Amino acid sequence: MKKFFAFLLTGALALGVAGCGNSETAGNDTDAVTLKIGASPTPHAEILAAAKDELAEKGINLEIVEFTDYVQPNLALDTGDLDANYFQHQPYLDSFNQEHGTDIVPIGTVHYEPMGIYAGTVTDLADIPEGTKVGIPNDGTNGGRALLLLEANGLIKLDPAAGISATKLDIAENPKNLQILDMEAAQLPLSLNDLGLAVINGNYAMQSGLKTEDALSIEAADSLAATTYANIVAVKAGNENTPELATLMEALQGQTVADFINSTYGGAVAPANKQ
Repeated sequence: MKKFFAFLLTGALALGVAGCGNSETAGNDTDAVTLKIGASPTPHAEILAAAKDELAEKGINLEIVEFTDYVQPNLALDTGDLDANYFQHQPYLDSFNQEHGTDIVPIGTVHYEPMGIYAGTVTDLADIPEGTKVGIPNDGTNGGRALLLLEANGLIKLDPAAGISATKLDIAENPKNLQILDMEAAQLPLSLNDLGLAVINGNYAMQSGLKTEDALSIEAADSLAATTYANIVAVKAGNENTPELATLMEALQGQTVADFINSTYGGAVAPANKQ
C-alpha cells in the first residue's frame, strides 16, 4: 500500500513514500520494495549506503533520510513517515519511549562508537585546573555514559548504585570541582574553545573532523558503555517481523558492511557483531 507524506526537516520539505512493502522502481526492477530509513549523517547514513548494492540485488531500494538531531528520527518513525531508523542505542530508545509515549522497538545491533574525552583549553588529563568546565551531552543516557567515562579517568567518583543512569546528582566526589555543563550533544564539538574538556559522542566527533587518536581518553572495549551502547535499527512496534526489514538486517550485520566499517573509521566505529 502506498502512503504519501510530507514532513519538514531542517528547513526543507521532503516528499516520499513510506511503508514496508511499497513497490517502487529501482533501476529496471518494477517489483523492488522501497525502505525509507532515517539516520544520522555520520556514520549511520554512510553505513546504510554501503549496504545499498547488496540490498538492490535482493529487490530492496534503500532510501536514506538524514537527520541532524536525536528526536525527529523517532517522531518520524512513530508517525509512519519512516520504515525504520538507525541512529541510537537501546538506553536512549528506552528513555525516548518513556518520555514521548511511543512504542518503538529494536530489530538488531549494527555498530558501536566509543565516546571520547576531547581537549578544549585543557590538553592533559593529569593536569586539570581547579574548576575546569567540562561539557557532557544533555540527554539522560549519554550524560550518564559521559559521567562514567570521567569516573574511569579518575576525574570524579559516582555513587556505585547509579550505573549507566548516573546524573550529576550521583557525583560523590569531585576533587577538582569540575563545572560539569549539560549541553546539546551536537554542540559539544563546536564549543571546545569555550570548555576545558568535552565528552563527545562518536558520530558527532567524526562529523566535526575529530579522530579517535585526538581523544584524551576513549571508552574501553570491555566497559559497561561498550556492552550497553551498541547502535540499533529500530522500527515501530508491530513491524518487527517484516521480511524486508529482516533482509535489511542481514545486510547490515554481514561481511560487506563489517569490512566497510573496519576500513573506513579507523577504530572510531566498530561492528557490534564481530567480523
